[in-house]
Amino acid sequence: MSWLNIVILAIVQGLAELLPISSSAHVIVAEKLMGMDPTKPENVLLLVMLHTGTMFAVILYFWQAWKASIFGSWEVFQQQAIRLAIATALSGAVAGPLLVAVKEVEKLFGNLALIAAALAAAGVLILIAGLTKRATDPNRPVGIREAAWIGAVQGLCIPFRGFSRSGATISTGMLLGSAKARVEEFSFALAVIITPAAIAWEGRRVIAYHHEVHGWGTTWSLFTPGLLGMFFAFLAGLVALRWLSRWLEGGRWHLFGVYCLVAAAIVFSLHCTGY
Repeated sequence: MSWLNIVILAIVQGLAELLPISSSAHVIVAEKLMGMDPTKPENVLLLVMLHTGTMFAVILYFWQAWKASIFGSWEVFQQQAIRLAIATALSGAVAGPLLVAVKEVEKLFGNLALIAAALAAAGVLILIAGLTKRATDPNRPVGIREAAWIGAVQGLCIPFRGFSRSGATISTGMLLGSAKARVEEFSFALAVIITPAAIAWEGRRVIAYHHEVHGWGTTWSLFTPGLLGMFFAFLAGLVALRWLSRWLEGGRWHLFGVYCLVAAAIVFSLHCTGY
């Protein structure tokens, strides 16, 4: 894997992770087009580390908004903590059995047909949410009911590459009547909570496999490419978040759904041609 490959994947990851278009699908397709095997342990770990870079971008971008919407007062913090806890618990309850059932998740990383189907499903959901007109209070927070649904939908997204987490969770909140800005802030706060657990889950399995095959002596070499990738994914993530916020508030959310449907068709055509 060359340094250029790593930088390209990091930029693709940083942009696509925080836009509702599925980073995993785009990174996997980019890897295949560059002749890389997405199921190789070192490439899986690279993807995990790129997710870490975008997580730091989320924290930096939303910190000021969270200071008001989550940490504004002790009462507000308690309310939001309960909602985030409910959503996180339901994410784990949904994702846990799916991850256990699909024991070799890495194999899903190379299945373009499944990725295309997940992209299409996310695209339809985003289109429906973007085109559905609801009279919503622009300051209405995410309630307990919305938090529960958002958490469950996020849990469904975790094992399936191509099913955009941000696209699905923000669309779910919009369809349930939450204000766009509030559901965006909630969705990414939830991501910051759940992402370390997902990173630890996938990272542990990859490192254990590498140790079994190659021993501990070469384990550090797995992390070196990812450190560079994390930096570029962080920068690209900041750009993507500004883009997402503008389109969400500007009534152009449905365009992300159109993109996902087009991307699904392209990915499926790649599958049919043997990639």
